[in-house]
Amino acid sequence: MSKKNASLTVNADLSDLFIEQQPKQQRRLVAEGMPIEKALFTITRHMEATGFRERTISDYRLHVTHFAKITGVQFLDELTADHIYEWLSSMNVSNQTKLTRLKCLKAFLGRCFDLGWVQTRFWRAINIKVDSPVKTGAAEKDIRILLHLLDLTRFVELRDAAAILMMYQTGLRVGTIAKLENKHVDIQAKLLKIDGSIVKNHEQLHLPIGDDLARLLDVLMRQNDVVRRHNRCRNDFVFITKNGGPTASGASHNNIQKRLAKYAREYGLKNINPHALRRGFAKNLLDKGANVAMISRALGHSDIAVTSRYLHLDKEEVAESLRRFL
Repeated sequence: MSKKNASLTVNADLSDLFIEQQPKQQRRLVAEGMPIEKALFTITRHMEATGFRERTISDYRLHVTHFAKITGVQFLDELTADHIYEWLSSMNVSNQTKLTRLKCLKAFLGRCFDLGWVQTRFWRAINIKVDSPVKTGAAEKDIRILLHLLDLTRFVELRDAAAILMMYQTGLRVGTIAKLENKHVDIQAKLLKIDGSIVKNHEQLHLPIGDDLARLLDVLMRQNDVVRRHNRCRNDFVFITKNGGPTASGASHNNIQKRLAKYAREYGLKNINPHALRRGFAKNLLDKGANVAMISRALGHSDIAVTSRYLHLDKEEVAESLRRFL
């Protein structure tokens, strides 16, 4: 990594600037005139600067803009709970989708409150009740069937096989896999050494890989060089397209994710997708005796409650697990 340009370092002491707070009355006047559009722009710019996921920022822009359009509200101080109910009523979607959008709007309003632009958290009591769907992990037999069906003499299917096995063996998100570079893969040690820049919670991960995946990655990374030279591309991504470019061109456009959906339809495999593979990894660890804290760490979760939802257990499984401690 190159050293930071010394000309960009400011040596003057400016620590005494901006420490005086605005008078409370003046802050209130500023808050009363804050347009929703300006608040959204300011908050998303800050999120970009602090490393939030592109998908999260995109959701803020999409749902807050839609809220403003449906309700016709222009300024934050005009907002009421009725506006939120009006917005929710306008949607012809499932309650689960409404809840997801509502959480996004609440998160935006929470930031506005923290910045002093909104005086009360009037939205906190608004909620939508939904039945939590049971999401199961991918079964190993289905993964093995798919891997057997893929033609490893074809570059794209070799790449997809490596991605599938990696998600199932390491629990990595498909977005992280799209950003994985050669420097993150140690074939000899059979280890992924991932820096926090491509992980959702920005924490480093060291994850072991099995013999089969190590062999696939070794062949894939050498074939990548051939593909890049042919297409005159310069990058170090482990997973690339047949044209030599990155597999993800945006938060909602991931080539590997689309390929998995295609395979699931083509071969009649109902639970082959990135989230199912990730859940399958977590359940596999649990079945082999790993504790929830270790699984949470491997998944890169900041909240162990999220891990618990990944490991949905039926009553019989809970009883069997408790029996071991009697």
